[in-house]
Order: sequence, then structure tokens, then C-alpha cells
Amino acid sequence: MHQKVISKIQGLNPRSQLLAGIAVLAVVAACAWGFINAAGHESTDDAFVDGHMVPVSPKVSGHIEHVYISDNEMVTRGQLLFEIDQRDYAARADLASAELQAAIAEFNQAGQDETRYHDLLAKKDISRQQYDRSELRLQTAKAQLSSAKAHLELARLNLSYTKVRAPHDGQVTKRIVEPGLFVQEGQTLLAIVPPERWVTANFKETQMGHIHPGERVALTVDAYPGRVFHGHVDSIQQGTGAQFSLLPAENATGNYIKVVQRVPVKIIIDDRLPPEKPLALGMSVVPTVEVK
Repeated sequence: MHQKVISKIQGLNPRSQLLAGIAVLAVVAACAWGFINAAGHESTDDAFVDGHMVPVSPKVSGHIEHVYISDNEMVTRGQLLFEIDQRDYAARADLASAELQAAIAEFNQAGQDETRYHDLLAKKDISRQQYDRSELRLQTAKAQLSSAKAHLELARLNLSYTKVRAPHDGQVTKRIVEPGLFVQEGQTLLAIVPPERWVTANFKETQMGHIHPGERVALTVDAYPGRVFHGHVDSIQQGTGAQFSLLPAENATGNYIKVVQRVPVKIIIDDRLPPEKPLALGMSVVPTVEVK
């Protein structure tokens, strides 16, 4: 094969021979550069933009009365998101407050009676049994007072839970809350995505011998061709993705077929992300790790 190429080159005129020789050298140099570059890098196309997603759900049930946010809006921690109709919870708080006042009155009266009965017992004007009943009444009133205080605290808490606030700074996503909607306690009504981003790259297990925390990474995102982000390897998961799946493979049964496993690697993005090029969760990324 090489002899045929050489013969063809020798059959050309000097100018063509020079151009052909330059082309051959360029191909050889490109192959050599590719081999050297591949030897010092590990890359994968099984990688995605990752980040936190904070679900927001109410602690009490009821009808949604007001909604103060819209889709994809940026919110800050503590900002009011929506309100649940609080009339039922306000009435319960008022009832618990009245019960507490009654418990306080009963406790005070029982205390006064216990003191009076104690004096009468000292003078032997009443029996010991009568005094014991007054003391038992005082202890019961004390327990009822503690219970009434707890009920009022719970009622006030539930009343405060009708106003749902943002638990974290971030962007509103997956919003389904609307005025008039009846919601249940614990029902996820929206999610907040904080601004922190990283890349989760699933490298083949055969590549993991060269990848270590701290190594530099070049990141290209399919959404922004031509733009290279920079980062570093933060940590390596102690287990393959298949091992932590919902239904891990049971290799001890049936016919075993060896499959190259993937190990998730967390890559921190070092560049400051420009607002005009946001990295949305799930975007495809191709990381290239500079291995040592």
C-alpha cells in the first residue's frame, strides 16, 4: 500500500510532489497530535448540567386564595409565594385562645380553693379526703392549662402556614398553583431552582483510573457551540449508576452479560456564568478532563 502511494507521488511533477508531501506530513502530524491529546484527556458525552431543585408544598390544606408569583420568576428567600384561605384556621386559633382563657380561670380558681382547703384542713374543719380532692382538681387544671397552651400554639402555627414563602433564592419552575385550587398538605405545587450549577458526568469505569479530584476540565455545552466553560473535578461517587438505580441488576441469577458500567463524577464550573447564556438543568455537556 505504501509502495503504491510512493509510486504515485514519484509519478507527479516536482510541484505536485511537494504539495503531496506536505499533505502527507499534515495527516501524520494530525494523527500524532490526536494520539498525544487523547492520551492526556478523558471525555464523555454522557454528561448533563445538574443542580438543586427545591420542592415547595404547603403544611396545611385548603383553597388557594392568592398567588403572587408567575412562571420562571426569580424569587428570594422568605418572599411570599401564595396564600391559602385562612378563615378556618383563624377561627380555630380564636377557639383555642378562648379555651386557654377558660383553662387559666379554672387553674386560678382551683389554686384558690386548694389554698383555702389547706387552711381548713390545718384547723381540722374538713376531712383529708376533701383536701385531696381539691389538690387533684388543681393538678387537673394545671394539665388542662398546659394542653390549652399547646393547642393555641398549634392553631397559630397552622394559621401562619397559610402563607407559603420561598425557602431559597432561585427561579420558579413547574408551577401548578392557581387561585381557587384545593391543595392537600404536602402536595408539591412548584419548585425553586437555586442558581448553583455543576455537571454530573458518567464516565466509563475503564476511564476512572486516570480521573482524580482537582483535575481541570473543559466543558462544551450543546446549547452554546463554540463556547468553552472551565471547571474542575470535585468528587467521584462511590458506586456506579446501576448500583443506585431503583432496580439494580441481580447478576447472581440468569445468564450474566458483562456491561461496561458508568461512574458519576461531579464537576464544579469555575467560570462565572453569563446571564445571556444560562445553563438549564439537564442540558447536554461534553466534559474533557485533563488527566495526569
